[in-house]
Amino acid sequence: MRPISRWTSLAGLAVGVALAATACTSAAATPTSAVGAATSTPATAGPTAGSATAAAGITIGSTADPALGAYLTGQNGMTLYARTSDKPDSSTCSGSCATTWPPLTVSPGATITGPVGATQPFATFTRADGTTQVSYNHMPLYYYSGDSKAGDTTGEGLGGVWFVAPLSGTLATAAPAATASTGSGY
Repeated sequence: MRPISRWTSLAGLAVGVALAATACTSAAATPTSAVGAATSTPATAGPTAGSATAAAGITIGSTADPALGAYLTGQNGMTLYARTSDKPDSSTCSGSCATTWPPLTVSPGATITGPVGATQPFATFTRADGTTQVSYNHMPLYYYSGDSKAGDTTGEGLGGVWFVAPLSGTLATAAPAATASTGSGY
């Protein structure tokens, strides 16, 4: 092999490694929330209703707030919520509700990894639209479209039925005062 060919080969190898690393990074950042036909979001944004990908597997995180305590987080650290009017492993949020409150969905049979400190079971159930939604201690999990970054909890208390999904797995029986709702309480 001539010297110029070796350099060309090494340059090509470096480009190939860079492309493979980029592809792996993009795959790891694949969104994991869904609405209706499933919601997918860019890795830098929060969940957005109306796109179409469900996650094959998901790792749920948690964070703590001095006022709210420890609660669950999903894609990109976005807050997960539970609805007090839902029945165990059954969602009553569809249509425009599911646009405002995108359900956390995964592909059927997906693995769910919970955060350290999670003492209740994670599971899935089939929604009326056929998608597979994630639940924690039988509470269906959702994002709130009004949250724009990790740590936002603007859906807390909306409509008197939406609350951050507590790491304990139990919603408080005495709900905090509801935030003024602009039609997003459903």
